[in-house]
Formats: sequence, structure tokens, C-alpha cells
Amino acid sequence: MNYRSEALGRYVDVSITYPTGNYSYRDTSDDPRSFLSGKPKPVYREGMKFQTVWLMHGGGDDDSTAMRYTLAERYAEENNVMIVCPDISNSFGLDTEYGVRYQTFVSEELPVLVRALFASSDKREDNFIIGFAMGGNVALGTALMHPELYAACVDISGGIGMTLSTETLKEELLGDHFKNFFPLFNKSFGEAENIDGSRFDIGKTAKDKKEAGEELCKFYVVCGEHEFIRERVERDVQLLNEFGYDTTYICEPGQTHDFNMFDLGLKKAFYELLPLKRGK
Repeated sequence: MNYRSEALGRYVDVSITYPTGNYSYRDTSDDPRSFLSGKPKPVYREGMKFQTVWLMHGGGDDDSTAMRYTLAERYAEENNVMIVCPDISNSFGLDTEYGVRYQTFVSEELPVLVRALFASSDKREDNFIIGFAMGGNVALGTALMHPELYAACVDISGGIGMTLSTETLKEELLGDHFKNFFPLFNKSFGEAENIDGSRFDIGKTAKDKKEAGEELCKFYVVCGEHEFIRERVERDVQLLNEFGYDTTYICEPGQTHDFNMFDLGLKKAFYELLPLKRGK
């Protein structure tokens, strides 16, 4: 899909998949070919809704990369859910300091649009957010800020962008690495001295949501044993646990920060971690 996003102020691509291989337009109970699946296919019906995985891609990628470089679509097909993967550019999923509202796009505009135009369930228990690399932090931050939207969040190899460790973020903004090699990071978050208590301080947001007694998201954090961002990821896990969030951490042996790891995390999410109905 391509549409003009009011939040972003431009046209944007969104990749959407359905498990269409699992359904038929007609009754197949007497179809001799039903032996291929071992049972008749369910029939499309007016008003049917699908559980939905909101998939956030990594830095330097776009909405198509997650489908081309991983088997996300196949995993969704086999588990009977739809995927919505928006192009969020190198935005870190923020309402950025330079003025483009990617968080508003992801958490406010896109759910309204998708549910109006597509067969996506609006029930919280049917919605899950997953991301890898930069998108892992987008998923983490969005689920913390909007726990009413998702039943579960899977952060795969998320080690750049939003973090519950406000001090870590400020150290990154004050350091030379991002200023020299990726200045968009600083342009997106702004000045380090303004982070505390701001919309980028998701550690404070997490504590406030917990103390307010809101219904919180279940978190799964997956990271490779040899990933360069592992320490940052594990700091987020530590803080989630300290703040009282239901959090499961999985460290995949032998894995590093690449699409092999991201695909492994996605497969684990679809088949093991998420509470999917799988068409039942």
C-alpha cells in the first residue's frame, strides 16, 4: 500500500500480507484436492478479522526488506496472522526533534487507517508489535508508550534508538561516535540535557505506566550471543525487570547482528513466543 500520511506529511509505503493460502472463496469440503492440506479450507466471510503483527524494520532498511531478507511472510502465513510493516526510514520510531512525527504515524495514524481499510482486528489481544535492530527499539518504545495497543512485544536485537536507560541515551548523544558517523541520531533526539522527562525518556514513561496501574504489555527480548549491542539490550532487560514488567530474555548462542539472527528471532516469535490463535 502507498498512501499520503498526514503524520509524516508525505506519501509512504506499507507492506501488508494476509495468510490467503489458508482460505478459499468456496466450500471445499467435497473437493478431492483438499487432501493436499488434509482438511477443507475455511471460507472467506464478510467481516472476518485477523490477528495482526506490526513489524518494524531495521536501520537502513525499508518495509520491503523485512519481507525479502527474512521469511516473515511465510511464518505469518503458517500461523494465520497478517503483517503490517511500514516504512519508518531511519527514524528510530520517534516524533523527531527535526519535526517528522514517526511515532504518531506508527501508534496513532497507522492503526486507524489499517483497521478502516483492511481486515485487522482492533482487539488488544489480537495485536502484537515486533521489530529487529533499530526496529526492535521502535517496538520496545512504542509498546511502553502505548501498552493499550498490544498484547505482546518482541524486541529482536534492538540496540540503537529508544532505551529505558536514560543515562545510556544521554551518554550516546554526548559522545563522538554518533556525531561523527551517524549525526541523524543526534538530530532525531536533540540535546542530551533535554532528555530527562521528555517524550524520549521512555524509562520514566515505563515507571509512570506501571505506577498508574495500567494494563501492561508482555515483553520478549531476543539477542545474539556475539552482538555488539548485547550490553545495551541486556540493560533494557534489567530495567524492565526492575520496573516490574513481565519480561522474558533469550540469548541465542553463536549469533551476531545480521539477518540470520533477525530471521531466527522472527521464527521464534511467530511459532513460540506470541499467543497466536492460529485460526482456531
